[in-house]
Amino acid sequence: MEANEPLTSAKQLLDPHLHKKIRIKTVTKSSVVIRSTLIILALLTVYAFFSFDYKQLDVGEAALSTFANLKAMFLEPHLEHFTFTHALYQVFVTLGLAFLTTLFGAIIALFLGLLAAENLTNKRVSSVIKGFVAFIRAVPTVLWVLIFAVAAGLGSVAAVIGMTFHSVSYLVKAYSESFEELDNGVIEALQASGANWWQIIFQAVIPSSLTYLISWTFLRFEINFAVAIAMGAAAGAGGIGFDMFMASSFYLDIREIGAITFFVLAIAILLEMAAIRFKKKLKVNGQ
Repeated sequence: MEANEPLTSAKQLLDPHLHKKIRIKTVTKSSVVIRSTLIILALLTVYAFFSFDYKQLDVGEAALSTFANLKAMFLEPHLEHFTFTHALYQVFVTLGLAFLTTLFGAIIALFLGLLAAENLTNKRVSSVIKGFVAFIRAVPTVLWVLIFAVAAGLGSVAAVIGMTFHSVSYLVKAYSESFEELDNGVIEALQASGANWWQIIFQAVIPSSLTYLISWTFLRFEINFAVAIAMGAAAGAGGIGFDMFMASSFYLDIREIGAITFFVLAIAILLEMAAIRFKKKLKVNGQ
């Protein structure tokens, strides 16, 4: 019987039905921290709901009022204080802000991304640039706009500078990671053939990463469009965001807010469709 014991254990390992009964639970430090954090957040959320000072607020009535406002906003939209032509013009203003910030950010981020890629430059330079842009990304865009507004004043100038500042930090990370995916053997082969740094960049790095660069740039353009709407309301940058701010805070017209929201949603869908079509066309030409 003792000789058959190793065979029995081998059968248990090979038999899938017997193998399912064996459960191996690995508890690591990271899993314990994640679970503990989730449990603490859940307990704090429950405690917060019970400890809030509602000041005799009827939660049920407030929820019904909220649903009524949403119904009026999205099911009964209308434009009263400005025309459709004016709204279309303001959307183009917002698109202009998003386009300028994306263009300036992409040009600056392209050079910084090349210097931030570890396979194209010194590791110390790469670490300094990545650390700097990580700090910029950690600060919200609206704060950068308000910081630059101290010097330039509230308006489109501060919005463009602040949004460009944040776009550069976002695109540097995206571009540098795309450049780092290039096979080092290609770079070594070009270096062995006598190619200098700029020849390597324009003959190997950028052509191989062009699809990723355009994809990340389009994604940032869509983000900047949404941010430009918020900056129109928060920083006086103009555009459709300022009209939404006027409709919500000055005119107190919920239905007009709904109309502007649908207008912005339509433009966002058109941008996404244009980006998808352009990417498909780029892939076909690349093949």
